Amino acid sequence: MPYILIVEDDADTRDMLSALVQTQQLTCDAVSTLAQARERAAKRVPDLVLADLMLPDGSGMDLLGDFPHAANVEVVLMTGHASLDTAIDALRKGAADYLVKPLNMQRLTSIIARVPRPDELRGEILALRRELQQLGRFGRMLGSSPAMQTVYRAISRVAPSEASVFLMGESGTGKELAAQTVHDLSLRRKGPFIAVNCGAIAANLVESEMFGHDRGSFTGAERQHKGFFERADGGTLFLDEVTEMPPESQVKLLRVLETGRLMRLGSTQEIDVDVRIIAATNVNPEAAVSEGRFRLDLYHRLNVFPVTLPPLRERGDDIPMLAKAFLSSLTETDGRTMRFDAATLKALSEYDWPGNVRELRNLVHRARILNDGEVIETLPPPILAELDEAIVNDDSVTVPLETPLEDMDRQLILGTLARCGGVKARAAEMLNISLKTLYSRLAETPGKDDGSKARSG
Repeated sequence: MPYILIVEDDADTRDMLSALVQTQQLTCDAVSTLAQARERAAKRVPDLVLADLMLPDGSGMDLLGDFPHAANVEVVLMTGHASLDTAIDALRKGAADYLVKPLNMQRLTSIIARVPRPDELRGEILALRRELQQLGRFGRMLGSSPAMQTVYRAISRVAPSEASVFLMGESGTGKELAAQTVHDLSLRRKGPFIAVNCGAIAANLVESEMFGHDRGSFTGAERQHKGFFERADGGTLFLDEVTEMPPESQVKLLRVLETGRLMRLGSTQEIDVDVRIIAATNVNPEAAVSEGRFRLDLYHRLNVFPVTLPPLRERGDDIPMLAKAFLSSLTETDGRTMRFDAATLKALSEYDWPGNVRELRNLVHRARILNDGEVIETLPPPILAELDEAIVNDDSVTVPLETPLEDMDRQLILGTLARCGGVKARAAEMLNISLKTLYSRLAETPGKDDGSKARSG
């Protein structure tokens, strides 16, 4: 059975916490000093520690270094002498949460209720690791490169905790999938997962969308509206492009994170919310801080457990694996079976992918549209697989002198298709031929004399 250790020198608070834990059918010990806490922890490692910040023989923060990472012990600090600097320091040193007295009972109850039951998450993570070895998948994420293995290890460690996670990486690297995987491996997985693109909300609507509003709070507010925080209550709120949030909204966000309470626009009543935050950015957050676009205190509050998603160009063999997976997914949609030829996969692997996984997924979709047969042999710009013996430049197609006329004809069509982004109607117009003729020429078998197989283009 999970075990909770309460470290609180105020007798009334200690008794209240003990009674609350017992209502959850969990085992607990309640002590009043650091020395007593360490004595109990030496006999049995707790799953959760609820510790007052100021104790007779030291600070509850001193307990943060007492447990090895492998023990997965969560320490929640409580204090009646709150300060932002202390909260940030506690979270950066590994505290799972920081509660201000008088304690928010709903938030405290939620923390206790999420204490892992025996092997509840451990078995799931081990199963995911077996799946990774066999299929290259980890939760919602795909890839088995060393760079991604580092990400999976980080997610395995942080997901079962309540710590805020800060995902960093270039645009298109899969930060939302990583956030969903963290949520799926947490004890909040039965609660909602709400994803918000902070950069896509108009500045004058950020507070209403985030924290909600009451009817009549502004012109056009004809009904009560629950914001993202309320909708994510009991679950996870993913704040993508968090550095793009307006500065005045960042202040209110920080307050909600500190207190676990919010107030809708137009309301005078505070609402308790229990939300885990996963934030993400595709820019350097420290640069955003130095430029005055991102509050330093909010950055520290969110950056409890940073995880960096690698760019696709650093993932090696993951590129063909992802390309095949995207193609297979499209096959499930329309039943049209296709595959890549070796040269096309090689071209995909050698490309730099400035748009990362998002760019690869979109390009596979376009390539599937542009190729008419079962084998994808040509790729749309900016990647061009070799078109037989042709050399394709920006505005020309070069072929060897000995190339048969019918093959030259085909290379010109393929080069024109590449030039106009694969739009066949546009290519036919540029070549001054009918669309029917273009399809007919593409369907013809090149090199008929040597019996070579028709290419789909």
